[in-house]
Amino acid sequence: MAIIVDKEQKKRDIALACKDLILTNGINNITVSQVAKTAGIGKGTVYEYFANKDEIVFELVNILMLQHSQKLQKTLQTKESTKEKIREFSRFFYSDEEQELRKLYREFISLSLVAPKSEMVEFHAKCTESYFVWFCEILQNGIEKDELNKEALLLAKGLFAIGDGIFVQNSVIGKESDIQNDLDSFIDTLFDLMERK
Repeated sequence: MAIIVDKEQKKRDIALACKDLILTNGINNITVSQVAKTAGIGKGTVYEYFANKDEIVFELVNILMLQHSQKLQKTLQTKESTKEKIREFSRFFYSDEEQELRKLYREFISLSLVAPKSEMVEFHAKCTESYFVWFCEILQNGIEKDELNKEALLLAKGLFAIGDGIFVQNSVIGKESDIQNDLDSFIDTLFDLMERK
């Protein structure tokens, strides 16, 4: 009797088996042979599931972003004020708990900028859109609770994008340790302007 393989689960398993290898060495410094050995499969099997190494990073980011979203959803429910919720959103860029995802996210951004593939672009667009809608809902809720001025929604796109911008800029210039202070300062200043007095 033939064994039925859940191809999607097998793909996830291979990617997850290689997570530490990629985190330690970076995608550009590993070979498909190392991936196969780490996952305990043959080199040909790697190519059954992934066209190249870059797709493994894409799969890992996909898996870990889903986990991050679920965790964030639960954490946001424990926060009272809109400002606390927005701060929680920005923790992705500096918290110790998200260190692995951030490292893979950097790899993903690098790959997307250097050699964009349609599935990566589509994934990033969907991910960004869903997080932005969620972000706007938090601000809208703050307006409805009379915490924020209605104009706060006009700042949503800039406020949302600034996290990525500070993260990328500080990562490039080697000032990751400044990300939390830079984001907190920006959020505090913006909320001074947006909060109802």
